[in-house]
Amino acid sequence: MIHLEASTNYAAIVRPIQILVMAVALIFFARIIRVASLEARPADLVRGSRRRRGGNLALEFIEPAERVRERVEISNPITVGRSPACDLSVQDTYISSRHARLVNDAGELSIEDLGSTNGTYVNQEMVKGRVQLERGDIVQVGGVIFEVVR
Repeated sequence: MIHLEASTNYAAIVRPIQILVMAVALIFFARIIRVASLEARPADLVRGSRRRRGGNLALEFIEPAERVRERVEISNPITVGRSPACDLSVQDTYISSRHARLVNDAGELSIEDLGSTNGTYVNQEMVKGRVQLERGDIVQVGGVIFEVVR
């Protein structure tokens, strides 16, 4: 009889742990699939063209989830960071207080890292100096991900 109680307690402890591990694994794989699908999208049709036809480029949030599809128009230079003094203040632990600057110069959108701790990335490459952005580029600032849109 003692052996039966031990197996009952074991099952009562192990089953919820197994379910928790499976849930975490599913969330992890869902995130991997989401990032892979974003990276697998075709590049902008005309990447070499430097003259803009149509509207100015802007940024659109991909992550965090609560800001998905939120659009950030850039007409004047803006700073991105955790500080409330930044033009685009984002509360993310991986973003520096003054992380990056975005500039729209006659329709040409560029980004520059401001000496952040974790760096700024465009299409998974770390930004060094000022980098010109094109429609379809994926910009990562800390844990926040944007897409360059028209």
